[in-house]
Amino acid sequence: MKTNKILVPLLSAAILFPTAINVHANPQKPVSVKSVEFVGMQAPDTDAKRSSMYSEASAIVTLNDGTQKIVPLEYHSLARPGEMINGKVVGAAYDVNGNIIKNKDGKPYISTSPDMNTLLSVNGKSGKLYLINHFEGMPNNEIGNMPKAMYLNTVEQDKKSGKMKITDIEPIDFSADGGIWTPCAGVLSPWNTHLGGEEYEPNARIHEANPEKSDVTQFARNYYQDLSVIGNPYLYGHHTEVTVHPNGEAKAVKHYSMGRMSIENVTVAPDNRTVYYGDDGSYTMSFMYIADKAKDLSAGTLYAAKWKQTSDKNGGAADIEWIKLGHATDQEIKEMAQDLKFSDIFETTNDAAYAQANGFKQIKAAGNLEWLKVKPGMEKAAAFLESRRYGALLGATAEFNKMETLTFNKADNKIYMTMSYIEKGMTKNPADPVDDIQLPKLRSGAIYEMNLAAGQKDRDGRPIDSDYVVTKMSGLITGEDLPVKDEDGNTANPDKIANPDNIAFSEKYRTLFIAEDSDMHTNNFGWAYNVDTKKLSRIISAPDGGEVTGLQAIDELNGKSYLMIGSQNPGNIGYIDLTSLSAKK
Repeated sequence: MKTNKILVPLLSAAILFPTAINVHANPQKPVSVKSVEFVGMQAPDTDAKRSSMYSEASAIVTLNDGTQKIVPLEYHSLARPGEMINGKVVGAAYDVNGNIIKNKDGKPYISTSPDMNTLLSVNGKSGKLYLINHFEGMPNNEIGNMPKAMYLNTVEQDKKSGKMKITDIEPIDFSADGGIWTPCAGVLSPWNTHLGGEEYEPNARIHEANPEKSDVTQFARNYYQDLSVIGNPYLYGHHTEVTVHPNGEAKAVKHYSMGRMSIENVTVAPDNRTVYYGDDGSYTMSFMYIADKAKDLSAGTLYAAKWKQTSDKNGGAADIEWIKLGHATDQEIKEMAQDLKFSDIFETTNDAAYAQANGFKQIKAAGNLEWLKVKPGMEKAAAFLESRRYGALLGATAEFNKMETLTFNKADNKIYMTMSYIEKGMTKNPADPVDDIQLPKLRSGAIYEMNLAAGQKDRDGRPIDSDYVVTKMSGLITGEDLPVKDEDGNTANPDKIANPDNIAFSEKYRTLFIAEDSDMHTNNFGWAYNVDTKKLSRIISAPDGGEVTGLQAIDELNGKSYLMIGSQNPGNIGYIDLTSLSAKK
């Protein structure tokens, strides 16, 4: 995700579906819902609309007796960065001791880029509601790179109308792992915890070359409020999990055994063990993790994907082969992370002739050409602390570009994945060390569909212990680049997706919700895509310069259905109340 667009901040908002559908003449005979169709809105055509987060979309609800009702969508604000909730500042940065970090004028540093929303309930249907959100970016101070923030919000829900409000906020404590580094998207796990990640992991090789000046050290000095601290890059770039206890306490951990990369988000298969995730940036990689135990991500096996292209049409298609990187536990990798440097793991050289004669391999992972060789006995450290570099050394494909979020379609046993920009490593590059992906450039990006199967083996013929192994990947929805800007300034067709980022699938409504982070649409949009009818409907528009983000599809929560949706720069966190779409009359 990009955080370089700074506008007037606005944090929280929502779309609300009315909670009653009076569509049947005889209320004594209940009629069930047959189908729901989203009806899109026009792109904004006035300055007022272009500068607002709003929706003019609707939904057509058809009951089994043929009766229909058009339900308009509404948008509601919950909070704004910098405002006070229960005496606490929304979006502020915190140090290791839980104190707000302030500038020389005594004002807090406040993020305008909230990202993920995870709404969850504890203690069952009558339990309390909590909302976890990420703040992906934070203004730098005079030292430089600032620690980011993740918040636990207490939420009150009107049981009748479904409307919600935030009544309290608390920063989530990551002091056991050196703070939180660029938290991006996330997801509610099937076992009711929040799963997130740390995007754009710091480059340990660059840090080691000049640790005093690295952004990791800047981060650490701001977090610990100590100008003598030297940062440790291997503490960042990990999957995070937050458990909210019935008393409202949030417990956060980093899962070091899931590898280290630029984590966008994850999606979890129905076995509660098999996890797929996005590696954001350029020249990145696709990973699969299979936990030893269901609902426990503290130990497992990490795999990296090999793209074996079968088509270059409609975003491309490929067979997927999996390469085993290794098995580990959180504890053993965390201990390595605290003790090791890049040079402890790899030998390096810039001499191609020497490299070729001495067992080095050239890779281009995260866009950097390097000659590397793993030092004896350091394979596990390489696999879990330098997952993309190690995967590339073993032959996994490190050519994906702006790989973003994933979401699961359980009924059809499919995963959807966004690729925000199809360019750079995903195009034909004969000069690269490897050129697995050779697709036509499509700057507006695509959403891919991934097929799964049981009984699969890895590249070396070893059985993969999962019934949910991706075997094929192909384009499902693509954008359309325009040869020249249109009259509104769009460089991609405004009636198609552009640079998809967050996605979330609703099993109940058979709908893939899509959020844009685009510099190709004058305004970024949120979309609803029905996977059966293939209809794409624009359902929301963000203010000019702001991305749509924070998607979470909630099919059932205290008798209500919601779609969490928001934006950043300016920031929004909110929800669509979908309850009326399945109401019976």
